[in-house]
Amino acid sequence: MQTPAPPRPLTGYRPYWAQRFGVAPFLPMSRAEMDACGWDACDIVLVTGDAYIDHPSFGMALVGRLLEAQGFRVGIIAQPDWRSAADFRRLGQPKLFFGITAGNMDSMVNRYTADKKIRSDDAYTANAEPGRRPDYAVTVYAQRAREAFKDVPVVIGGIEASLRRIAHFDYWSETVKRSVLVDSKADLLLFGNAERALVELAHRLAKGTPIHEIRDLRGSAFMVPPGWTPTTDWHDASTRQAHDDRTLTYVRLPDYEMVKADKVAYAEASRQFHLESNPGNARVLVQKHGNRDLWLNPPPIPLSTAEMDHVYGLPYARAPHPSYGNAKIPAWEMIRFSINIMRGCFGGCTFCSITEHEGRIIQSRSESSILREIEEIRDKTPGFTGVISDLGGPTANMYRMACKDPAIEAACRRLSCVYPDICPNLDTSHTALIHLYRKARELPGVKKVLIGSGLRYDLAVRSPEYVKELVAHHVGGYLKIAPEHTEEGPLAKMMKPGMGSYDKFKRMFEAASKAAGKEQYLIPYFIAAHPGTTDTDMLELALWLKRNDFRLDQVQTFLPTPLAIATGMWHTGKNPLKRVSKDSENVAVVRGGRQRKLQKAFLRYHDPRNWPLLREALKAMGRADLIGNGKRHLVPAWQPAEPPRRNREKSALAGRHRSSKGPGHRTERGHG
Repeated sequence: MQTPAPPRPLTGYRPYWAQRFGVAPFLPMSRAEMDACGWDACDIVLVTGDAYIDHPSFGMALVGRLLEAQGFRVGIIAQPDWRSAADFRRLGQPKLFFGITAGNMDSMVNRYTADKKIRSDDAYTANAEPGRRPDYAVTVYAQRAREAFKDVPVVIGGIEASLRRIAHFDYWSETVKRSVLVDSKADLLLFGNAERALVELAHRLAKGTPIHEIRDLRGSAFMVPPGWTPTTDWHDASTRQAHDDRTLTYVRLPDYEMVKADKVAYAEASRQFHLESNPGNARVLVQKHGNRDLWLNPPPIPLSTAEMDHVYGLPYARAPHPSYGNAKIPAWEMIRFSINIMRGCFGGCTFCSITEHEGRIIQSRSESSILREIEEIRDKTPGFTGVISDLGGPTANMYRMACKDPAIEAACRRLSCVYPDICPNLDTSHTALIHLYRKARELPGVKKVLIGSGLRYDLAVRSPEYVKELVAHHVGGYLKIAPEHTEEGPLAKMMKPGMGSYDKFKRMFEAASKAAGKEQYLIPYFIAAHPGTTDTDMLELALWLKRNDFRLDQVQTFLPTPLAIATGMWHTGKNPLKRVSKDSENVAVVRGGRQRKLQKAFLRYHDPRNWPLLREALKAMGRADLIGNGKRHLVPAWQPAEPPRRNREKSALAGRHRSSKGPGHRTERGHG
């Protein structure tokens, strides 16, 4: 077997001729802005369901600036009126292609709660205004772009396209839907972090290659007639699978029609799909949809540190587009003083969609690149008071962690590097992160550097020095961690560690806080109604919360997001972590609204509004001994009179700060 050719670096292309127009202050959103840049047309028009914020934390800004750096003229249509094709003609006909995304979140997760109620606001919209994007936005936007200019190629991407790239269970319609590529009628789907494929695609289209001939890009999906196979003379060896005997090998997933009709087939398809997620050994996946085949090339090769630095070092304006005026955009307010230091996650939590989108291999920026961005925030971002709100990513403390042996990494087919135990081949050193923290807080003008991303505590306990550094300098009173549950049944289905690691970390955290002379608290996150969770499991969790004096405020009910392993469990009642058959393990699933409400109520056992439901459930479970007015009881036997609504709102607000262990703020994470 020959070693695969190294991928072509992002900076290894000759810039397109339009580079002579220079850098736009903001990527144009109107013809007037195009005129100011001297453009007669856009080469690429990006359509997004989010407000346009020119910052690398927002996908369309990152993609747009990356393509601009390649010399292309890039325009953005943000949150278009999708009721007709008129708004999609705003910037005229693009020379090369439309790039379509729903935004930083799946549009259904963005709009609906886990209980399928419409959210009252949208954090990615000016003034949090709801209703500015359609349901299934990728499909709707792609169809409207095609209506606007029927001969322009349409390319879909972003997290909604990534998570819907094969036949998938859709929680909101309660059906198994076809690949979004079929319904959107797009020409090509780019999944995952698609910088490498996107740059290659743009340059090939610019050279005149028809999009239907571009079939060898890693991280791409497309529709072909049955029996189609790629030619052996693919365009670029750096983008195809490998120089070995597996170049034309593929795995055929159960057909769409089969997984729609047969839950066992769906669960087995989920298992096969997740086993083909390592870029080092993943094979092509093929899934029949009607009379055509969906073809998925292997995942993209992760970016190198130099490429990550290039992407995050592009000339972002680091602000919302001026057209929004003084409007507040909550997502921007939340991240404006934070730094993304890495991407990817090797945790493999079954309910989380980060791995399906970003992959398990950690891609880290260099220390110098991160420090430069802190200086840019200090010097250019209005309102900066000297506090960096986060140095993080999907997980706060996976920076520069990797397999000790690249050959082992390339051959590995584990779904998690840390479950059931931390792999002995994983380098868990926190040294680089400790050095980064120290240099960041030493920068002139920086008063404090906080860590806002969730911490992987089973990794942190391996580095007492890191815990001391974190607690002494980088915790603003509260630190987020995510045990998710206390009981082995649900934890096994989540692929999360047991409470032993939590207890060890808690002792280390409290000792380090005491040594630093600080009063600080852990904020643990928990999930109700996850597959594999029984009412008894939730009761035991509630008793644990009471023993530890936790009164959680915002809590999470399991939300089945497309493509996640736990979603496969929820839909099928089977366990895709093992080989699936009719006789294989059955998984307890909470589907009914009343039982989901009950499991959520156990997390908020202290809320009087939940007491009637909990009393009824405890009696049915034979645990009426937990009803009473003593310390050992979970809920009291008496029910207070409900206060007037205005007083109730004041009481709920005050309740966020009542617990001696600190508030338990929780949002429904959706993708992670």
